[in-house]
Amino acid sequence: MSAESPASTILVIDDDTEVRYSLNRVLSSRHYQVQEAASGEEGVAAVKRQAPDVVLLDNRMTGITGLETLQHIRSANPRQLVIFMTAFGTAQTAIEAMKFGAYDYVVKPFDPPKLLALVESALRTQADSKSAGSYQPVINSDEHKEGIVGTSSAMQQVFKAIGQFAASDASVMITGESGTGKELVARAIHRHSHRAAKAFIAVNCAAIPESLIESELFGHERGSFTGATAQRLGKFEICDGGTIFLDEIGDMTPTTQTKILRVLQEGEIQRVGGTETIKVNVRVVAATNKNLEAMVKEKKFREDLYYRLNVVRLRLPPLRARVEDVPQIVDFFLQSLFKAKKTKVRKVSPEALALLCRYRWPGNVRELENVVYRSAVAATGEAILPRDLPDEVRQAGEKEDEEPATASAAPSPAAADAAGDSPEQLAAKLLAALQSAHPGNERAALEALLGDKLPPPEKPAPRKRAKKSAE
Repeated sequence: MSAESPASTILVIDDDTEVRYSLNRVLSSRHYQVQEAASGEEGVAAVKRQAPDVVLLDNRMTGITGLETLQHIRSANPRQLVIFMTAFGTAQTAIEAMKFGAYDYVVKPFDPPKLLALVESALRTQADSKSAGSYQPVINSDEHKEGIVGTSSAMQQVFKAIGQFAASDASVMITGESGTGKELVARAIHRHSHRAAKAFIAVNCAAIPESLIESELFGHERGSFTGATAQRLGKFEICDGGTIFLDEIGDMTPTTQTKILRVLQEGEIQRVGGTETIKVNVRVVAATNKNLEAMVKEKKFREDLYYRLNVVRLRLPPLRARVEDVPQIVDFFLQSLFKAKKTKVRKVSPEALALLCRYRWPGNVRELENVVYRSAVAATGEAILPRDLPDEVRQAGEKEDEEPATASAAPSPAAADAAGDSPEQLAAKLLAALQSAHPGNERAALEALLGDKLPPPEKPAPRKRAKKSAE
């Protein structure tokens, strides 16, 4: 069946009548046969009766949730293609949806042409893979707070990749500038894999002296070198069955590169000063902020090791390319500091937040975390004000002309739009981003933005249930 076939059947599972009607209208315009289910239970029953070509599944519904419905559908029909719909594109929801076998997911409100393109892509995938096995995710219902914050399209792609590839044992290469959160992503991959019950060990290859790196990774025997008074297990042995994260792998010596290659090829190591071959089963996730391709051409990094590590590649965007995520990240850090009793500040003024959004963040999320901490400590009131921010942040916000972005670090459309916004437009966008950080709680978003300037709440009046829209 082709992607344009009028016989293609789309099942819409959503408890909102208007959303189902709107999606029905959009899909029918392409002559798809549309079926509807008002709950997860109805949707699962419909799939069991006769599997549709594609399922559009909402996350938040009365009765069983979208994630639970997804698991039931995939259990009944492992080959069923499901496009997950959610109003809140958090890391947890995105990763779980992809891990449980969703073909893809979209964040509401979505654009009808883009949704139709995604449906057509799913139908092409179905036609191309009818005789092939489908992706089988590892089911793990444990809840984890990833610590990866953002609803930008760039981060949604990262979340999808984590969910899609976590179940595999393939090596992963994470690239991106310093401070973009590579170790957080590596930990998320481990937590959502079948190795989650085993160890996760992070090794900063650049921080360990060349003379000690092999002992650190592979262990050593007693007397193998001066100071080796006892046998020591290396990280690979300790991590057997789990995941090892090799950060700054571009700083690894040629000798150590050769031994890492042996682990990947043969699954075995040898302690320094030892003769015994030791079998290990470890997934390797590597990271670098260097250009490994150039290092391979310059013979500074082994080409065979590069290809062994680069089976799955994730590139993390710099913070300046996802400015729309800054308000949520600031709020996340402030709440974390407050819970740890490191500050009494829980809010940031609109003026200070605008300055934070206009800064270029050469140190990325790590620098933002440091600035939030410093500013919270400097604040004398209950909110961070512009005067509490470091000089470089305030001065950058006052400049009218900013440095042009390179092609590899081009800002997202939302970030580019924000750069030329009026204060009123920027405030509206900041509030929208904070509402994503506080889904369903508009006052919490306003408090995070306005702090003491927000008047006390009035006595709540009865309100009608908010209507969801597919457009």
